[in-house]
Amino acid sequence: MSLAPRAVLVHRTTEYEELVARHGTHGQAAFFLSSRGRDIGEIADRHRRTRRALAEVTAAIPLTWRQTRVERRDLDRFLFAPEDVVVVVGQDGLVANVAKYLSGQPVVGIDTDPGRNPGVLVRHRPADTGALLSATDAVEELTMVEAVADDTQRLVALNEIYLGAAGHQTARYRLGLDGDGGVAEAQASSGVLVGTGTGATGWIRSVWQERGGGLRLPGPTEERLLWYVREAWPSPATGTTLVAGDLRAGGRLALTVESERLIAFGDGIESDAVELTWGQRVTVGVCGERLRLVG
Repeated sequence: MSLAPRAVLVHRTTEYEELVARHGTHGQAAFFLSSRGRDIGEIADRHRRTRRALAEVTAAIPLTWRQTRVERRDLDRFLFAPEDVVVVVGQDGLVANVAKYLSGQPVVGIDTDPGRNPGVLVRHRPADTGALLSATDAVEELTMVEAVADDTQRLVALNEIYLGAAGHQTARYRLGLDGDGGVAEAQASSGVLVGTGTGATGWIRSVWQERGGGLRLPGPTEERLLWYVREAWPSPATGTTLVAGDLRAGGRLALTVESERLIAFGDGIESDAVELTWGQRVTVGVCGERLRLVG
């Protein structure tokens, strides 16, 4: 007998909960903020809206389904099952946070604070939950990006992957395109950014705008990535000719490390980075998996 679907509610601790945890009580948190000219009222209101949204979403889950909750900081320790339906209750970034831990499970994005969130990935209201859970086959498959190192380390992201030095040091490496006859350029820069069409609403877009928008931004479902070298430095030993481009399905950007330590991280989560050392090679391209976003 097949298992009933399991609704996995993904959420994050609210700012209000973090403040109270740090200061002990509501009153002490309010005093702390007032001493800095801030009012706890707005933060408490957002907390209440989030809790109401979670309660409404929970009530909409069919009684025959199983359900559980997972907080953002516990995602790397949570085991998702094939029959799961993932319901993200919160901000757009929370969908990106959970994407790399999934393997085809449908994702429903519920916006807890309409008007404050862009709503690119959390497109629905809590009241829509019941209908969405009945239509999890109607999905949009969003392109993801992956980085694979020569020691089998692998990193997947929904928005973008950054490769460079931790902190603000200069990253040194050799950069080229896989299948380009081994042609590579030695570079010194503040890192390389490779983004998807979903990421084109965020970090990769800011670089795209700075460069004059010469390349066409990909769509969220398009099997194409944009890549940019950030602040490449010209010198007798380093060049600046390979600084931007796109990658289609099957194309790979190859980077060989020439620094003591570089890192690769996805979607802004530097705490979950792949570590790279001298001589290591990492390739970046379109990921075979997709994020299956409902509605």
